[in-house]
Amino acid sequence: MLTIHAAALLLPGGGRAPVPGGAVVVRDAVVAAFGPYGELAAAHPAARVRRWPGVLAPGLVQRDAVRLLEEWYFPDPREADALGTEPLTGAALDALGPEETWRAGSVRRGLHRMLRHGTTAVTAGPGTPPALLTAVRRSGLTVLGVSGTPSARTTGDEPRLDPLAGAGAVAGATAAPLAAGGRADLAAFEAPDEAALLAAGAASCVATIAGGRLVYRGR
Repeated sequence: MLTIHAAALLLPGGGRAPVPGGAVVVRDAVVAAFGPYGELAAAHPAARVRRWPGVLAPGLVQRDAVRLLEEWYFPDPREADALGTEPLTGAALDALGPEETWRAGSVRRGLHRMLRHGTTAVTAGPGTPPALLTAVRRSGLTVLGVSGTPSARTTGDEPRLDPLAGAGAVAGATAAPLAAGGRADLAAFEAPDEAALLAAGAASCVATIAGGRLVYRGR
């Protein structure tokens, strides 16, 4: 399957300049090419085209994934009247009772929330529970090992669902820059440019593509 993902602005990463009217050609699970839409469409006339508003970028990496899934409870929509719609932590989490009564469902919903924020990869250390890693991989996310000294964000600060929170540039929050032959991980955001995207955050995500698959579509 050959698909062209096009947007008003492509941020390829890797130090490359933004591409107005840019696009990414995806063949099955990998990036075949990227650049101006017109050139790619002419080179691949039989490709299916998906057009997204605003910014198209490589998928984001969630560095707080393990803490989010272990320390937060993501309510079921059917629990909204009693628990609300926002994740529960601290005393509210303790009040839920034994973990076995809620853990699996919360993890599934938490992973979906990550996909809704443009996440295509997570970081996890060697002590991460195997069952959690299995759930992450089944959701379509890539698991990256943790390298270097953990940041204050991952050790002391509250975990953040938005991978762009506190980022000075989108490239700093992506798993990897676009590369021909690389895994096709993309995220589209309803924002006109990088500055607006950083201000709006990853909640502006309208589509997430992981390994060439459309795993989240918000419109």
